[in-house]
Amino acid sequence: MKKILVTGGAGYVGTVLIEKLLQEGYQVICLDRFFFGFESISQFTSNPYFSYIQDDIRWFDKNYLKDVDCVIDLASISNDPAGELDPTKTTEINFKGRERVAKLSKTMGVKKYFLASTCSIYGFNKNICDEDSKINPLTTYAKASAMAENEILCTGDDDFCCTAFRFATIYGLSKRMRFDLVVNTMTLSLFQNKTIIVNGGGTQKRPLVDVRDAAEAYILGINADTNVINGKIFNVGSNEQNYTMIDLAKEVGSTTGIDFEIISKGDPDFRSYDVDFSKIKNTFSFIPKFSPFTSALEVFNALKNNIVSYDLKTKTVDWYKFLIKKENIDKRILIDNKIF
Repeated sequence: MKKILVTGGAGYVGTVLIEKLLQEGYQVICLDRFFFGFESISQFTSNPYFSYIQDDIRWFDKNYLKDVDCVIDLASISNDPAGELDPTKTTEINFKGRERVAKLSKTMGVKKYFLASTCSIYGFNKNICDEDSKINPLTTYAKASAMAENEILCTGDDDFCCTAFRFATIYGLSKRMRFDLVVNTMTLSLFQNKTIIVNGGGTQKRPLVDVRDAAEAYILGINADTNVINGKIFNVGSNEQNYTMIDLAKEVGSTTGIDFEIISKGDPDFRSYDVDFSKIKNTFSFIPKFSPFTSALEVFNALKNNIVSYDLKTKTVDWYKFLIKKENIDKRILIDNKIF
């Protein structure tokens, strides 16, 4: 049995990934700060092949990596708005913290390391972007990912495999639910108000991928030949799921059959990119199983049936603002009486 350590494993992608890893028979260690609480991993704690560590990627003990076969590095201050709350901390965690994880992994004999990067690294680009395209990171979040890629991928060698996955914007249900991701945000608005708000005119393009397909990409990566993926970057998504925001709004709105209104507002959004996903399809035979239409309906029904709910924790930037105020927070998330 392979032992896999997942940083940020209690998060939106991490909880879906850990469930899949356990189903596949892997031994899993979750390393997380637990900014959003411990509820998201409660489903795993009775599994003898699961364990967790509350710590920070900037200073955790390297011995946690002993006998680990693979590290999947998800820990980060996630999304553009949250990254701008404190750009210095975002760079410290998303770049330097993940660089530290990768280099310690190599030192401790880990065989494979996967960096969770982002397609937002392409920024504004009029051309279709593949892995060889010139990047144009516009936000602290995207810039930190670009720096992490640059410093980490060059550390690979015959004994240490480094791979970066640049994910499309993720959507769908998770135990650590997020309603600050565009498909989920649109679905919540549809559920609450029978409206979908499209910011920035709606002509901007984004690639999309369901969280379960994102997790499946890691499974394929774990099982891939190191010679094929070492030092490589893969966009994770599909060519069929590059959407303009106005077309996405129409698709999400059509899921339930109810009457709805699309409202356009806000300043133009200069983050627009159309991404080519041929490389991961050809290398791994990666074909996403889910679409915004089917997943939006799942999220809508989950809201309708009280399986998920919208609260402060489901919007990352608002929750971080709450934590920064240090008012009535769960003291269990503090380490040395510190949050960040």
